[in-house]
Amino acid sequence: MSTLATTTPTGPSVIRFERARKEYPDGTVAVNGLDLEVAEHELMALVGPSGCGKSTTLRMANRLVELTSGRVLVEGDDISRTDPVALRRRIGYVIQNVGLFPHRTVGQNIATVPALLGWDRQRIRSRTGELLELVGLEPGVYSGRYPHQLSGGERQRVGVARALAADPPVLLMDEPFGAVDPEGRRRLQQEFWRIQRELGTTVMLVTHDIDEAVRLGDRIAVFSQGGTLEQLTDAVNLLARPATGMVADFVGQGRAVRLLGIGELTLDDLETGRFPTPTGPAPAPLLGPASALRLGSRLDDAFAALAASGGQAVPVAGTAAGGAAIVGVLTPDGLLGALRRITAESAAAEEAEAAEAAEAAEAADDGAAARG
Repeated sequence: MSTLATTTPTGPSVIRFERARKEYPDGTVAVNGLDLEVAEHELMALVGPSGCGKSTTLRMANRLVELTSGRVLVEGDDISRTDPVALRRRIGYVIQNVGLFPHRTVGQNIATVPALLGWDRQRIRSRTGELLELVGLEPGVYSGRYPHQLSGGERQRVGVARALAADPPVLLMDEPFGAVDPEGRRRLQQEFWRIQRELGTTVMLVTHDIDEAVRLGDRIAVFSQGGTLEQLTDAVNLLARPATGMVADFVGQGRAVRLLGIGELTLDDLETGRFPTPTGPAPAPLLGPASALRLGSRLDDAFAALAASGGQAVPVAGTAAGGAAIVGVLTPDGLLGALRRITAESAAAEEAEAAEAAEAAEAADDGAAARG
C-alpha cells in the first residue's frame, strides 16, 4: 500500500492492529498483514466488497475471530493475553439484526452487561433511563416493552443503547443499520453521529454503503479482496483522490455529488458585496431543503436550495448563534468554489501530515545513526 494512501490518526491509539493476519485451514486469507490504528474518539468506517475481510477485522478486535499471526492491542493491552469474556464486556458490539433477547424487556436487555458487572439496581435503572433518552426513546414508554413490540429502527436504537450500557471505550458495529428502511436508516445515522460526538466513544463501523461511510466516518479504510488495505484517509480525500483503481471503482461515479453531503458553507463561498436581482426560471420550492440556508449548512442543502430557486442566488443567514441576519448570497459559481475549497483544504492537510511523518522518520533515522 502506498504511503500516500494513508492519513495519520489525530489522537492516541485505542485499537492497534500489528501485522494482523487471519488465514483459515483451507488456505483462504481473510486479512493479510494488517497494520491499522484507530484513534481515541475516532469513528473509523471499514468498507469494501463482500469477502474483503472487513467484518473479520472487526471481530478480531474482540476475539470473536482469533488471529493466525500478528497481534491486536486495545488500550495498550495485547488482547491475546486477555480473558475473552472480560474483553467483550468492555467492548460494545452492535450487529445488523441487533440480537436482542426476545424474552427480556427493553430495560432488561440494556441492563445485561451492567448486571454481569455487578452494578446495583438503582445504578442500572438510572443508566437504562439515560441511554433510552440518549437514543430518542421515552424510558417510561419503552423500558417495559419487549423486542417484538418495537419497529426495526426502535430495535436498532435499543441495540446501540445496550452496547453503550457499561460506557465502553470501544464500540464495534457490523452493518448496524443495514436492516432498516432507507428513511429510517438516514435518521439512525444522524442520531448515531450525534451520540458518538456527544460521548466521544471510539468506534469501528463496518458497512458496504460508501455513502454511509462518507457521512459518518472521520477516516475510512477501504479493503480489497484478500483483506488488503488499499486506502486509509478522510472522506474528502477518498472522494477527490482515490489511491488506486480498485478504490476508484468501489467509490464509483458521482464522487462530486457525494462531496456535497460532507462539505459546509462558509462566508468565503458567498457574495457579500451585492445582492443580485432575481432572474431566470421560476423557482421550484418543492426541491428546496427543509430549512433556510445558514453558514455551516451542508453543501447538499445548498445545492437543493439553488435547484429550488431555478439557479438564482440564494440568501444565507449567519450561524444559529449569530442570529437570522442575511450575511450574503450563494450562487452556482459559489457552490462550485465551495467544492474546490474543501478538496484543496483536504489536500493541504494531507500534504502537511505527510511532511510531518517524513520529518519524524528522518529524526528517528538520525537518532538511530547517532546511537550506532
